[in-house]
Amino acid sequence: MISKKLAVELINHASSTGADFVELFFEDTKATSYSFENAKLDSISTNYIKGIGVRLLKENQSIYGYTNDLSKNSLFKLIDNLKSSFTSGRCIEEIKELKQQKYKKVNKKVIPLASVEPSTIIEYVRSGVNEIINYDPRIVRVMGGFLIKTSDVTIMNSEGKLFKKENEYGRVFLSSFASENGKIETRFDGPGSQNGWKFFTDEINIIELAKENARKCILMLGAKECPSGHFPVIIGNGWGGVIFHEACGHQLEATSVAKGLSVFTGMKGEAIASPIVSAYDDGTMSNEWGSNDIDDEGNPTQNNCLIKDGILVGYLVDNFNGRRMGEKGNGACRRQSYKFNPTSRMSNTYIAPGKSTVDEIIKNTKLGLYAVSFNGGSVNPAVGDFNFGCSEAYIIKDGKILEPVRGATLVGNAKDILKHIDMVGNDLGLGQGNCGSISGNVPVNVGQPTIRVDDITVGGRGGSIDEYK
Repeated sequence: MISKKLAVELINHASSTGADFVELFFEDTKATSYSFENAKLDSISTNYIKGIGVRLLKENQSIYGYTNDLSKNSLFKLIDNLKSSFTSGRCIEEIKELKQQKYKKVNKKVIPLASVEPSTIIEYVRSGVNEIINYDPRIVRVMGGFLIKTSDVTIMNSEGKLFKKENEYGRVFLSSFASENGKIETRFDGPGSQNGWKFFTDEINIIELAKENARKCILMLGAKECPSGHFPVIIGNGWGGVIFHEACGHQLEATSVAKGLSVFTGMKGEAIASPIVSAYDDGTMSNEWGSNDIDDEGNPTQNNCLIKDGILVGYLVDNFNGRRMGEKGNGACRRQSYKFNPTSRMSNTYIAPGKSTVDEIIKNTKLGLYAVSFNGGSVNPAVGDFNFGCSEAYIIKDGKILEPVRGATLVGNAKDILKHIDMVGNDLGLGQGNCGSISGNVPVNVGQPTIRVDDITVGGRGGSIDEYK
């Protein structure tokens, strides 16, 4: 950490050639990973990230640089290189001091994972790995792991403000690989939280998590190929929200909206979804995977309503892109580390719960697909086209779950899928992941209750769904 006195000198020097805003972002992060290959502890590794990022803004221009050399000479050299992009005179006053800012704590104090004995964590993961290994001989490989990431951040800027925040992330990983008759199936589970060791002992039953991981891997190994066509699809809660996150959420970030690269640019106030759909990005959920007290510009995180009763009511905005949009940042600015220029990103993004039960949604589906979880996909944000592969899916016939199918792919457009949601469940769930964008990978929750899309294109190699009629 550099001193406040040096930070003031650096900020004033950086603004001498016309920058209208200067920001220093100091980070000190420690990440420890435990990795298992089958029953063997394969490695324990610890990585340290320590450095500073410097951002200079002038109107709609942004200049960014970073270094892990925190010597005074190195920092002034970095700033000299950055400020040379501007050639006018000073346009903001020099600051004399930095005052630490107060804000409401979103993440409550918990027993830190860093205080847990490594042997305890090792045995915790090993118990889950062994459960999968012993489940079925067709499971030929098991991987497990645990991540502890502790981050201390200090943000200082030319408004004379100083912010400090701390985060500690914990996540357990279980992956199974099954093989039979030339078929290969995989299954991944990775729950995480910022709620300390209590989350893993009180909220996650590692044995039950492992059993479900193995059971579903074997179940999908023996599944038939999914049929193709246009028909209703029920999308499961929790990780089912990855479709909204990827196909719609990224297009509601100012990163793309401000540049006119989103299909939802300029559509605030218009109907973009079914009237039964509301969606939020809530960075204030206490100790959740995607939560923060403040964002990476120092703005307090918020519960941002994006869609209300089908109407687009808001975007996720960072201060810089907000300049182009005529809006203020709303706590949505994030970055992977000091090496990345920050921008608007999601945190805990979800479709709000509705009034239907899961049973009602299933019983009201004559013939279709029940897509429970997904294993990846791709999106073109400029036009909204997407495709997602299902890792777990079932045929629905006459209101009942019929049989599992593998190889299902959902293909559609962000604008279309939102308007075709005709049932929303009351079983909101969240799933933890890491989201990649131009400011790196950041922890996010995706989420939704069970929903039904009344018509969507399904790709598969199992012939026509008419065979199930």
